[in-house]
Amino acid sequence: MRPAVLAISPSAVRIAALLTVTALGAVMASGAHAQAFDAVRLYGAAADRDGGTLGLAVVAGHQYMGSDERRTRAYPAIDYRWASGWFAGTTNGVGYNFSRQAGVQYGVRLTADFGRDESRSAVLRGLGDVDACPEIGAFYNLQPTAHTFLTSSLRYGAGQGRDGLLLDLGAGLTAQVAPAWRVGAGVATTWANAAYTQSYFGVDAVQATRSGRGVYTAGAGVRDVRVSVSATYAITPRASATAALSYSRLQGDAARSPIVRDRAGVNGVLAVAYAF
Repeated sequence: MRPAVLAISPSAVRIAALLTVTALGAVMASGAHAQAFDAVRLYGAAADRDGGTLGLAVVAGHQYMGSDERRTRAYPAIDYRWASGWFAGTTNGVGYNFSRQAGVQYGVRLTADFGRDESRSAVLRGLGDVDACPEIGAFYNLQPTAHTFLTSSLRYGAGQGRDGLLLDLGAGLTAQVAPAWRVGAGVATTWANAAYTQSYFGVDAVQATRSGRGVYTAGAGVRDVRVSVSATYAITPRASATAALSYSRLQGDAARSPIVRDRAGVNGVLAVAYAF
């Protein structure tokens, strides 16, 4: 009889690699949403055929970016990609990858900014809601080796005036440490324009009157930096489970905002997924 570890197929390794990278991205966003659109994650996907993943992620985060109040939510994780270059899902949004070259991905996509409800915390009282809205954007990824990746993403449309601009940059690596185990680590940062930073961290004159806070004008700059680690276990050739942790720290005007109660935060993800 063959040892059980030999039952893990090459496809399971690709699936585990994809889920590891996806989990890294999910916790890299310092908000409470599992759907982290800071990068397009197509690693491990076979470029010449259709395929997708279906799963569930439990995210332990915060009530809002900069909050010291915890928030734990469960989110569906559904993604599909077509051999033609189209993709859609809760991790990547809806978009098109123009590249047919292994290790290089670039294209355009439509994502969403989920906004922020004033009712989420007493700290936000008087600031009003930031409505959810669509974002348009572009991405460029480079995979120098089978175990390393670089990501970049540009997103436009978030914030109260729907004119917020975000530039996301990330890098990471994954490694198979046992036949069924893969680990990963990553770093990332997000730059935001003044429209976005003011929407989420500023206090204008009207908000100051309603909330009792002083006026605070937040300008453009690096919003935050993040580091993360993850471990993925291949349960079967198509099913995997992932645990991931990230540490994030707000920077610049975002960190100095009067609504920020904790500049640093730790987020966690537990996820299971099935590839089809």
